[in-house]
Amino acid sequence: MDLTVLYRGPLASCDYDCPYCPFAKRRDSTAQLRADRDALERFTDWASGAKGDRLSLLFTPWGEGLVRSWYRRALTELSHLPHVARVAIQTNLSCRTDWVADADPATLALWCTYHPDQTPYDRFLAKCADLDARGVRFSVGIVGLPGHLGHARRLRADLPPHVYLWVNAAEGHTYTDEEAARWTALDALFPYSRTPHRSAGLPCRTGESVVSVDGSGTVRRCHFVPAELGNLYDGSYRSALRPRACPLALCDCHIGYVHLETLPLYDVFAGGVLERVPAVVPAVTHSLSRTPMP
Repeated sequence: MDLTVLYRGPLASCDYDCPYCPFAKRRDSTAQLRADRDALERFTDWASGAKGDRLSLLFTPWGEGLVRSWYRRALTELSHLPHVARVAIQTNLSCRTDWVADADPATLALWCTYHPDQTPYDRFLAKCADLDARGVRFSVGIVGLPGHLGHARRLRADLPPHVYLWVNAAEGHTYTDEEAARWTALDALFPYSRTPHRSAGLPCRTGESVVSVDGSGTVRRCHFVPAELGNLYDGSYRSALRPRACPLALCDCHIGYVHLETLPLYDVFAGGVLERVPAVVPAVTHSLSRTPMP
């Protein structure tokens, strides 16, 4: 079967200090890092042996994974497996990018987030250019805070047109129509992020062809529904896979609502659901300013 797996191990440390993130500058102990490495290696071994399925794998760590060698190694190894259709990770791109040379660019993909207050602009842009030159699929995004608009416009102007720039609505922020229009001019798909989606009772692919797995192998339908479906490693989850309606009132995260069958996002992101790369990158409607940011 075609199975999409969102993996989130115990890693919770990050090298950035974003004020809107609860894991900013959090440090894991040596024991915690060892536990995360062991959990990831166990998951990688499972994925390597799951040859009866066609797998699509997205790593969604609470912290930053690519600064850890075991994440880079896992993505590289998994990218070469014939039964792995895609292997992707969410990252702040603070790590070096030369490691991707050992991965299969036809399978590897990165979901990159730019944090203007955490990294020099030219450094981030150079890493994007390196990924592009190496033929790696990636998207770039930013949180839609008012102070980020100028940075987003500059980034959109400097990124190649074929690289999708997405905008995440800031948590807890309500956008006026005028504000939303500014962000939509940069990302035509921003309206999907602007407000949470009503999902209660609606059909969703999670729990059927999409599952979430934690470091111990516990399988849930998605990161946001705590009910357990079984365990990945003893295979008990398989009998629980079936069509399901969403039990939550709202879904407000892209990695959740992208799987709602009532939204057209599997068509919009055809071939790039995990890395958030649309089949056709929307045209930019804003007259972009290249004025340097302070």
